Parts: sequence; structure tokens; C-alpha cells
Amino acid sequence: MARFLLIDKPTGITSHDVISRLRRITGIKKIGHGGTLDPNASGLLIVGIGRDATRLLGTIAKNTTKTYIAEVTLGEARNTDDAEGEVTDTNTKTKPFRKQVDICMTSFLGESLQVPPVFSALKIGGKTAYSLARKGKTVELSPRKIRVGSIIIIFYKYPLLKFSCRVSSGTYVRALARDIGNKLGTYAYLSGLRRITIGEYDIASAVKLEELTADNWEASTTDLQLP
Repeated sequence: MARFLLIDKPTGITSHDVISRLRRITGIKKIGHGGTLDPNASGLLIVGIGRDATRLLGTIAKNTTKTYIAEVTLGEARNTDDAEGEVTDTNTKTKPFRKQVDICMTSFLGESLQVPPVFSALKIGGKTAYSLARKGKTVELSPRKIRVGSIIIIFYKYPLLKFSCRVSSGTYVRALARDIGNKLGTYAYLSGLRRITIGEYDIASAVKLEELTADNWEASTTDLQLP
């Protein structure tokens, strides 16, 4: 039987750290996840326990919309497009009005082409883009088609912008933050991220990693209705 866990990943650890911890808790080596969250991001991570479940994880990740709560800091660019990176440029003179931000955000609705962050796991000639970027090599990634189904401002007071967005699989919210800053005539990077949904599965049904033990993890598993 394919068994899955809906995990509420905390910030400060990688998605692989979650897998490593679950291997120790369950005693099962064959464990995987259906969509990476960066260390500085929190939220829903779907984990497959055992061979049958891990085989199905690709189906979960493919063509599945996701919802995020994103925090963006305007006025500063970073080489990774998020808080992990080095500052590459600043512009604190341009402080967009709320109406400008509203118009900008609306313009990202629907389908568009997005250039992924150079610090990403995408492969170029068999090597990850981030490994090449860390060596100082020029990284050129082709634009990819994405879709933003909804984007709603939660809070805005310069330099902080917080919004929710529902996006297609393969969308980089880091790149979305970067592009929002550029369109507003300033810079921006993703300073916080929380994933709320993956397809029909919601963070409300997830269990916190620290609550799982060798005695209770099986009771927290679920069967997923895969697309």
C-alpha cells in the first residue's frame, strides 16, 4: 500500500533534512518528497513512504498547482533572488505607491514566460545551474511557460510586500518576486515563503515534523487521490 505523509516543513532545514529525519523515525530507507522547499521556506511537503509511494511522487509534482504566501522586500536585488544570496544592487529611491503595486501584481495573472533563477537545480549540460553559478560561470536559462491563477496582496508598506499566489507547477516564486521588483522600476527579492496547498491538499491537514515519533508516524499517513 502506498503511504504518504503531509508534512509542515519548518524553516531552517532542507527538504532532504526532512527525509533524513523520517528515515530515522520510520526505519524505512525508501522515502522521497513531491516538490522541494528551500531552507528559508516553510509549509506543505508531500512525502512518500516506501517504494510504491515514491514511484507516484512524480505524478504529484507534475501539472499540480500550488498556493504560496510570499513576502517580498523591495529596493534590493540578490543573486539568488531570495534572502540567502548576496546583494547585487540597490534602489531605495523608488518607492512605489499602492496603486502602482496593485496594477503591477494584476499584470502577472495568466500565462507568461518566466526565466528561472540562476541559482536553481535545473540542469545545463548535465550540471546544476547553481553549481555553475557558484563557480562564477555565466548561466543562461531559457524562459519557461508558467501560469499565475491568482495573486492577492495581503500587506504592503514599503519595502515589504506580502501576497498570496496560486501558480502552476514549475513556477519559481523567487523569480516572480524578482520580476515584480523590476516591473515596479526597482529591485526585489523573496524574503519569506510558505506553501499552503499542493493541488487539493492543504497545510491544515499536515503534521509538524517535530510531532512525529517511531510510535505515532503510521497513524499520520494518508492515501492520496492522485491526478
